[in-house]
Amino acid sequence: MSAFLLNRLSQSVVLLVIVSIIGFTVLNLMPGGPLAQFGLDPGMTQKDVERLAAQLGLNRPLWLQYLDWAWRLIRGDWGHSFRDGSAVLAVIGRHLSATLLLMGTSTVLAIAAGTWIGIRGATHRYSLFDYCATVGAMVALSVPTFWFGLIGIYIFTLKLGWVPAGNMYTIGDGSVLDYLHHLILPSLVLSLVHVAIWSRYMRTATLEALSQDFVKTARAKGVSERRILLKHVVGNALLPMITLAGMQLPSILTGALVTETVFTWPGMGRLFLDSLGYSDYPVVMGLLIFSAILVVLGNLIADIVIATVDPRIRLG
Repeated sequence: MSAFLLNRLSQSVVLLVIVSIIGFTVLNLMPGGPLAQFGLDPGMTQKDVERLAAQLGLNRPLWLQYLDWAWRLIRGDWGHSFRDGSAVLAVIGRHLSATLLLMGTSTVLAIAAGTWIGIRGATHRYSLFDYCATVGAMVALSVPTFWFGLIGIYIFTLKLGWVPAGNMYTIGDGSVLDYLHHLILPSLVLSLVHVAIWSRYMRTATLEALSQDFVKTARAKGVSERRILLKHVVGNALLPMITLAGMQLPSILTGALVTETVFTWPGMGRLFLDSLGYSDYPVVMGLLIFSAILVVLGNLIADIVIATVDPRIRLG
């Protein structure tokens, strides 16, 4: 088990290094570079820009800038925002809880609904429910997330008035119920695509488990279908879903970026777009690395869990 964990950890570190190199290079090669926003100030002369570049170390070779940035990152210094001078980690921390709340809620909804739909679709194969679930999944996977968000706002906010159109809470309220009221629509929109993905995978995994010999043996012994499903099928079908849960983290983060923009949700996705627009490269790089760490940790935890419940993985 220790060799398995060491192998996965080393792969994760290499992946993070590659992501950081690509992200740092692309951002610094973009038109204008990190000092693009200062060039918009009519009071800034070329000499002022050059002096600022020298102060920030941006006049050095790119590889040297990267090594300096990476070394400071390892020591816990993620840099400071160009916008207000705040520490990057502090800026991310102010928006992290909002994103985790949205992602956590949507993930729970997606897993619960997707698991139920997938199992029911497999046990009622080719039924009306199965056909409707298949068509619904194809529609959810084909339509952009922002479109679902706009349609949701139009129907449930403008027409019905059931939920707020955006923001995380009502100014002057901030109660738990108020937070939940604002969370309903964006979490449902974000979870919609992942319900479709999860249900399709769960249906396939359940059908595969139902075709195994141990299920046939249980039926031959007279075990009820309900007991077979709960005791033998669901547990085996959920095993590959653990890996899928880790693999879904990147798409959940991407979906959160779009969803937070549509619903003006004050999370990391909204911060990322705002920082890009302001050319706040330290914050953008910090968000990129932080998101990569979350994805790597999610996949690493999924690997550990599945290796724990299935010894064939770590012994293979």
